[in-house]
Amino acid sequence: MNGTTTRRCSCRNPETGKNYGKACPKLSNKRHGTWAVRHELVNRQDGTRREFRRSGFDTSAEATEELSKVRALLAIPDADDPAAQLAMSDMLETCAKSKEPLPDYDETRRRLAAGQALNPRMTVGEWLDLWLAGKKRLRVNGIKRYDTDIRVHLKPHLGQIRLDKLQVPHLDRMFDAINESNIEIEEQRAQRRAALEELKTIPWKGAENRARRQWLKAAIDQMPPFRRITGINTQHHIKATLRAALNTAIAQRIIPNYNPAEHVELLPGTKPKALVWTEERVAHWEATGERPSPVMVWTPEQTGTFLDFIADHPLYAMWRLIAFRGLRRGEACGVRWIDHNGKTQALSVATQLVQDGWEIVEGAPKTDSGIRIIALDAESNRDLEAHRRQQDKARKKWGSAWRETGRIFTDEDGSWLHPGKVSDMFERLVAAAGLPPVRLHDLRHGAATLMLAAGVDIKVVSETLGHSDTRITRDIYQAVLDDLARAAAEAVVQLVPRSGRRLRAVPGERATRPSAAEPSSSKRPDAGPADEHTA
Repeated sequence: MNGTTTRRCSCRNPETGKNYGKACPKLSNKRHGTWAVRHELVNRQDGTRREFRRSGFDTSAEATEELSKVRALLAIPDADDPAAQLAMSDMLETCAKSKEPLPDYDETRRRLAAGQALNPRMTVGEWLDLWLAGKKRLRVNGIKRYDTDIRVHLKPHLGQIRLDKLQVPHLDRMFDAINESNIEIEEQRAQRRAALEELKTIPWKGAENRARRQWLKAAIDQMPPFRRITGINTQHHIKATLRAALNTAIAQRIIPNYNPAEHVELLPGTKPKALVWTEERVAHWEATGERPSPVMVWTPEQTGTFLDFIADHPLYAMWRLIAFRGLRRGEACGVRWIDHNGKTQALSVATQLVQDGWEIVEGAPKTDSGIRIIALDAESNRDLEAHRRQQDKARKKWGSAWRETGRIFTDEDGSWLHPGKVSDMFERLVAAAGLPPVRLHDLRHGAATLMLAAGVDIKVVSETLGHSDTRITRDIYQAVLDDLARAAAEAVVQLVPRSGRRLRAVPGERATRPSAAEPSSSKRPDAGPADEHTA
């Protein structure tokens, strides 16, 4: 395994057309041809043999120097450390294939002693691809979100940087570029909106107007299409994706124990708080069309109005489960009859149906804590039994065309409910009921509000919703909790009996309660203006 250096040329025999090889008559000239290096490496994990090969050296001295570097690198691992020897041979094989220069001896020795990867030339983009490929256990939506962050933002801005050379300034420049792009997008959107508004003002009649409209339409077609800006919440998610990928690289000792994503400063993200549709907020919405918050929940009266309005709907039991037990949309579409226990009045959430593009994919709930057992009230349990009887009738009606999926809530032929279509259906029902708008997911938020208003402990609420931590529940429903706290404060005050009179202290003096012998409504004869007390 000492390795060899050889000289060869590309001369060919004019008669046979074959390479002369060692028989070339010009090899007696030491400057003729080029030198090559060969050195045997440790066998691959599958047992196959391999060599380090490199050619193109002009002199024997250059080839010998390269061979000495290979020998020195192979001598770094201890003889009784086969894993390190294998890693060194892997690194040398990679260098030979990529034709990259051999790494520095001292740096390689340091990396091997620290347990880090021996190939320091891996780029951020290459590592992100490897990291994402290893996330096979993630839910479909989680993988897609990571893929979007990597494909749209991280690889275009950071992909060519060496992984071990990534620093905070690189990330600062990326987010600066994202914010500059946001400004450009806003300007382009404003120009396009202005052009569309101008187009609406141009009359259809008249040759001059038609020419003007045609010219403006052509100009609009040349403008960039409407694009969404990368908001601060999305930027935080991009940072979190990179931080997770780098933490994995640190754990696998691919890079030193330093994560630059931990030290990037961004503006604080904004998480919308759930607000209740009070009379004042409904009036403001009716007057302006503006929703006070992206997350709005109904009052108990509004929820009751909705449930009364859809009492005869084929999916009434599903809407009721979401409204009272807080199922997610995909969970409601995915629950199966085998998950329902009518005797114990319980429903297990063990699967969900989610969208991948427009396709439906079956998977586990959003988080591990999403796998849970939900207690049902007696009415919900009866509704599910009634729904089962209706489904049996539909099965007989459809006959052989019925699609047996085992789901509690299905389309009319038994097939899976499409989550996107369920959301559209809900919005139409809300509009028909004449109620202030909420999203289908807000109906789940409403369930949390009802439980909190009923005095259910927040830990129980969190477990029912499938949150992994009560802090998540508090963060989402802080505004609702504040309203409940005020109501609780009023309830506490009502518990204390009062005479109906309040004491008001005169500035500079302490309020004193009038005695029975000295009523507060009368004045002492010698009382002056400064010491009069008013009940």
